[in-house]
Amino acid sequence: MSVTTLTKENFDAEAVKADKPVLIDFWASWCGPCRMLSPIVDEIADERGDIKVGKVNVDEQPELANNFGVMSIPTLLLMKNGKVVSQAVGARPKESVLSMIDA
Repeated sequence: MSVTTLTKENFDAEAVKADKPVLIDFWASWCGPCRMLSPIVDEIADERGDIKVGKVNVDEQPELANNFGVMSIPTLLLMKNGKVVSQAVGARPKESVLSMIDA
């Protein structure tokens, strides 16, 4: 499955009302750790059909970042049934992201 670009316009439909868990990557193009994490998130999106994966560019969507209290990037959120159930800040190995999803 591909990665969905999340904006304040589509966030409700794509993430809050999703019929499966949603992994959300808050990132920015100038952020080095974000560039390290991005291919891992893309890989997980391709491998896992049981979750939805979205990305929020914090420079383009500051309101969304603010709504979720994102102070540092990259920040990963896992949403289930419209609620944040897990959050992780900073670049991390693929195994760590997968264990966050599977917890």
